[in-house]
Amino acid sequence: MNIIVLCGGISPERDVSLTSGSVVASALRRLGHKAVLMDVFFGYTGSYENPAEIFDKPYDDSVSKVGLEYPDLEAVKRSRKQDNNSRIGDNVIEICRHADIVFMALHGEDGENGKLQAMFDVMDIKYTGCGYLGSAMAMNKAVAKNQLQQNGILTPKGFNVNVNDAEYPCPGLPCVVKPCSGGSSVGTSIACTEEEYKAALELGFRYEDNVIAEQYIKGRECDVGVIAGKALPVIEICPKTGFYDYKNKYQSGMTDEYCPADLPDEITEKLQKAAVDVFNALLLDVYARMDFIVDEKGDVYCLEANTLPGMTPLSLLPQEAAAVGISYEQLCQLIVDESMKKYN
Repeated sequence: MNIIVLCGGISPERDVSLTSGSVVASALRRLGHKAVLMDVFFGYTGSYENPAEIFDKPYDDSVSKVGLEYPDLEAVKRSRKQDNNSRIGDNVIEICRHADIVFMALHGEDGENGKLQAMFDVMDIKYTGCGYLGSAMAMNKAVAKNQLQQNGILTPKGFNVNVNDAEYPCPGLPCVVKPCSGGSSVGTSIACTEEEYKAALELGFRYEDNVIAEQYIKGRECDVGVIAGKALPVIEICPKTGFYDYKNKYQSGMTDEYCPADLPDEITEKLQKAAVDVFNALLLDVYARMDFIVDEKGDVYCLEANTLPGMTPLSLLPQEAAAVGISYEQLCQLIVDESMKKYN
C-alpha cells in the first residue's frame, strides 16, 4: 500500500509525534508498504510532477528522538518558508489524496481534536484511527468528563476554569490542574497549597485559555489500550520521581512500567471493562488508550482517553500489544487493517 505517515505539527507534542511517525514509517516499510513520512506543518518540499511519484523516492530511515524540553513552537513557525498562518503545509492535501491511507501519527491539538479528520472526511481521504466526533470529544477534557459522568463512568470530580473568569474556585487540595485540550502532561501540575494552585493555573493558561481543575486521586496509575473494541492487558506506570510528566514519559530509565500489571484479577477485569466502556461512551473507533487511577479501595477512575496514543519506542500501547504477542510491526498493520474496515 502507498501510505502517508502524518506527523509533526505545531502542538507541544510535536517532538513526540515526529518520533512516533519515524518509527511507524520504518515499521510499515519493513512490512513491504511504500510509506512516506510527512510533517503536516511543513508539508512536502521535494519536487514531483505527479504526487504518486513520491512513494518510490528514497527515504531517510533515521528515528527522531524526544528531547527533555517541549519544542520551541515559535521558532518552528519562523523556520517555515510558507507565508501564511495555516497549520497545514504545502502539498499535504494533494499528496494525501494519492495515498491508499494516511497513518495518523500526530499527537496533541494537531491531529487529535478532530479537525483534520473532519477535513479528510469531506475530501474522501482515508485515515487511521478515530473519526472526528470521538476525537473532538476525547480531546476536550471538560466535554469528555461530562460524557463519562453521564454514562456512569467514575472520573475525578472537577470543572473547567477560563482565564477570563472573575474567580478561580479550587476543587479542594490537593488537586490536579491541566490544559483542557492538551496531552503528554504538558502544562499539568499537582497543587497541594493555595499558592501552588495559583501557580498551576498560571502554567496551564500559558497553553490554553481553558484548564481543568480536578480532585487528586491517590493510587496506582494504569493504562489500558483498546483495539477494535477489545481491551489489551493493563500496564502499570511507576515514575521513579514525581508524577508521570513529559520527561518521565519519554526519557529512558525515568519510569518503571509493568505489563501485565501485578493486580488482582478483579481489578484487572474492572480496568479492562472500564476501558471499553470509555471507548464506547466517547464514540471512539479503531483504537485508543485510556488512563486510569486505581485508588486504595480498588475504585477505578478514568482520567482521560487518548485517541492517537504514542507509538514511540517507550510508548505504552506497543508494550501492551507486545504482552499478548503482537509485535510493533503487527500492531501498525492491525491499525491499518482495522481502519480500512471503516471504508469497506
